[in-house]
Amino acid sequence: MTNPITKEAVLAALSKVQEPELHQDLVTLNMIRELDIQGDKVSFTVMLTTPACPLRGQIEKEARQAVMSLGGVKEVIIKMDSDVPNDGRMRGLVNMPIRNAIAVGSGKGGVGKSTVSVNLAVALAQAGARVGLMDADIYGPNIPTMLGVEKLPPPQGQKLIPAQAYGIKMISMGLLVKPGQPLIWRGPMLNSAIRQFLGDVEWGELDYLIVDLPPGTGDAALSLAQALPLSGAVIVTLPQLVSLEDAGRGLNMFRTLEVPILGIIENMSYLDLPDGTRMDIFGSGGGEQLALATQATFLGKVPIDQNVRIGGDSGKPIVVSHPDSPTAKALIEIAQKIAAQVSVAALSAKNEMPINIVE
Repeated sequence: MTNPITKEAVLAALSKVQEPELHQDLVTLNMIRELDIQGDKVSFTVMLTTPACPLRGQIEKEARQAVMSLGGVKEVIIKMDSDVPNDGRMRGLVNMPIRNAIAVGSGKGGVGKSTVSVNLAVALAQAGARVGLMDADIYGPNIPTMLGVEKLPPPQGQKLIPAQAYGIKMISMGLLVKPGQPLIWRGPMLNSAIRQFLGDVEWGELDYLIVDLPPGTGDAALSLAQALPLSGAVIVTLPQLVSLEDAGRGLNMFRTLEVPILGIIENMSYLDLPDGTRMDIFGSGGGEQLALATQATFLGKVPIDQNVRIGGDSGKPIVVSHPDSPTAKALIEIAQKIAAQVSVAALSAKNEMPINIVE
């Protein structure tokens, strides 16, 4: 007669499965939930630290193999869920909890920073995360056009209600002024606008707030870092030398403000031609050089694709319109890397998981 399968045996098997990013096993990290055994069938939930986990397939496969190796087990049912850890930073201006806030910046304009911000936010939402996008590019707010949003919902009491598109919540100065109206801001006004975007908007509970900053190293980044403790910043650059110099200044500004650098994205890296050759329109390898020189993580290259421009003009981001294109795949992979990095940093800082130990 076969011995009955016990919870202790299942947990012992799962304790040999490592979480690749955190370098500890699933049981020690308290990631196993709702373990249930019915005869020869074992079911449980694996609670990931982000729905955008780049290695969820590997974790599921190894967990299944570990339990199937037990004598008597005929079937393993695994549910993959997620609980994004809070980075632990106090955000007094924001009424509802924002677990992680990520700034997207660059030293200069024209590098596709808003495009990257939009597609990262949508990619995280597609994975199942609760995402907000704050267009803090007060001078040239393009994100409403990129998401096909023309106006905000009616306010509720004293609170602005963010617009919604592709599963994300979004606020932008472009939705608060008349179309075509020039925006001329001085430092104190800018600071006030950013604080209003934080304190006067009903964001609700968010796993990630992505903040698209104006280009340069001026008042907006300083105001944001003071008003909203950031989990980290992502720097967008082009491969060319001039862009790298500006991006380096932007990176150093965040370091001066003691904002962790999550990594560098090289946008418009190359153009694949119909004949199979690759054209380096803006040079090559610059983003990796900058990452190496500044000891920052290189998050990846995003190739040039006319559908990025078409999607930006028509309000349909490329991760939605052409999800299988090399450009969309690069952006989705970068979003996963950022989510994983933020989770690892949050858990390392607190050295504990914000979930319950399995009974």
